[in-house]
Amino acid sequence: MVVMAGGVLVGAVNIYLASSMLPTAVAEIGGADFYAWSMTVYLVAMVVATMLVGQALSRFGNLGAYLLGFAAFAVGSLACAASPAMPVLLLGRCVQGLGAGLLSGLGFAVVHTALPQRLWARGNALISAMYGVGNFLGPALGGLFAQFGSWRLAFVVMAVAAAVCGAAVPRVLPRTERTRTQAPIPAVSLTLAVAATAAVSVAGVLPGTATKAVSIAAALLLVLGFLAQERRSGVRVFPTATYQAGSPLKWIYLTIGLLAFGVAVESFVPLFGQRLGGLPPLAAGFFGAAVSLGWSATQVLSSTAVQARTMRRLRAAGPVLLALGFLLQGLVQRENAPIWLVLLWVPVLLLAGSGIGVAYPHLSVAAMAEGEQAAAGIATVTTTSTAFGTAVAGVLVNLGGDSVLDSARWLLFGFAVITATGVLVQRRV
Repeated sequence: MVVMAGGVLVGAVNIYLASSMLPTAVAEIGGADFYAWSMTVYLVAMVVATMLVGQALSRFGNLGAYLLGFAAFAVGSLACAASPAMPVLLLGRCVQGLGAGLLSGLGFAVVHTALPQRLWARGNALISAMYGVGNFLGPALGGLFAQFGSWRLAFVVMAVAAAVCGAAVPRVLPRTERTRTQAPIPAVSLTLAVAATAAVSVAGVLPGTATKAVSIAAALLLVLGFLAQERRSGVRVFPTATYQAGSPLKWIYLTIGLLAFGVAVESFVPLFGQRLGGLPPLAAGFFGAAVSLGWSATQVLSSTAVQARTMRRLRAAGPVLLALGFLLQGLVQRENAPIWLVLLWVPVLLLAGSGIGVAYPHLSVAAMAEGEQAAAGIATVTTTSTAFGTAVAGVLVNLGGDSVLDSARWLLFGFAVITATGVLVQRRV
């Protein structure tokens, strides 16, 4: 579990680690024009790699696939650490993202074979909790290393962490045989998925609300093209059951996606904390991690539930708590908010995060029941939904114009409405 959870953690930490250090890195190696591409390249590479987990497992087995993932991540991290210019840094981020995506998908897929079924919920809870922990640790570690001008050392530390986990792989993971007939690569589906992820990732940094909206609309059209290709093709990213009438798998994925979508609110909570609550940057940053902390903490507790009725109730409660948290957070936004009101943000954001935590492990187990390929798809859905959520959050914030209060309300009420649709979706599970 340390190896599988560690693989997800190093990838999750690096989503935001580089963003915190980029201002320092740009001052040293230049490339300010490519600033926004660091996150885009990493996320696109992650999505691609999560979709190739099945091919990696059939070609290399558990051990070979994990060693490949840790090796790619470590090599990419060292390339970032040694980069003399921004193009090299972006190339390193791409290789990092490929390794991180593979490790994220493997974490869910290998639980299926490494643990007995009675431990699937707890294993999934620990692995997926790493997304929340990474969202908290990434900005904190990045800011710490940047503070002392040691951004290169941060990438070296991540490479060492990957190497340590990789060294443990042959000793602790169960060995699976390679498949003689290799699964074909779904090239058309991958191309459409990459284009959609790139479009929505770019939307997050484009100027103007209209431009962002056009980019998101293009991404949605590409997603529809991806789904159409998947339905009629014999070579798919997701299992056949996803597209069969009567199968719950599509609704499981959609509910997971809506829950992961909500995490994007964290990107703007520090801004609201500073501008509306008068918080110093460090304190505002910790406020921004409250959703992730609520997700991680409740997930471990929720995973202990074993009765079918209890698990159904937890799945149903997830979207309700997430939407309710965002609604309450929107209602307590004020200009020059008093400190007692700002402190109220923390339990409200923790409530929103707990909505993800109570439902996510049981939705993951429901997906895993459909097989290894379905389990690997959990990481693909989570990563893609996070990218879409970030882009949509940027559009909603822009609707507020120069008023930070209006921006906060557009974002929080908008996300409350979007995530509330999960109440209806999860009923189909």
